[in-house]
Amino acid sequence: MPINNLNNVHLTEAQITAAKDALTQLEDAFALLNVTLTPAERSTYGSVNEQNKLLVNKVWDYRRNSPNLSVPDLEWDEFEKDYNSRLAMENFQYRLDALQERIKNAKILHDYDNYQSALDDYAYTSYKAGSQAPGYETKLTEMKQFFNRSGKGKEKPAPHTENPTP
Repeated sequence: MPINNLNNVHLTEAQITAAKDALTQLEDAFALLNVTLTPAERSTYGSVNEQNKLLVNKVWDYRRNSPNLSVPDLEWDEFEKDYNSRLAMENFQYRLDALQERIKNAKILHDYDNYQSALDDYAYTSYKAGSQAPGYETKLTEMKQFFNRSGKGKEKPAPHTENPTP
């Protein structure tokens, strides 16, 4: 017997509504961020790897603690805004990634529970159809389409012999 009901935690309708509302608020808050990058642009601009981020952090640190050592004709206000925005976006991304993983895991368990229950229902339907209970043969016929029987293998050809013995 398979293990069923791996996830018995279910959101209430009020919680689902609250989550939808929160997502709408989040989408509205980020409406300004509507930049779409092509894969080529993402590759070009996404070249700021972890090593390069350490350089940016070091420049920011020097700017904060020893501004006299910074290049004078750079827009440092814009640098600061970009830096703070990057930190905020990174934080949002980490939190959203963690939330997405939790949602994904919960969904996987609900999918598994539903599938196991569907298999139980199919087995019951097959049993009832075998006992000629009304309506179950039609249900079984409709459900059979989801079970591919071609995986059982091909029939083996009869062995070939040159000189069969009588």
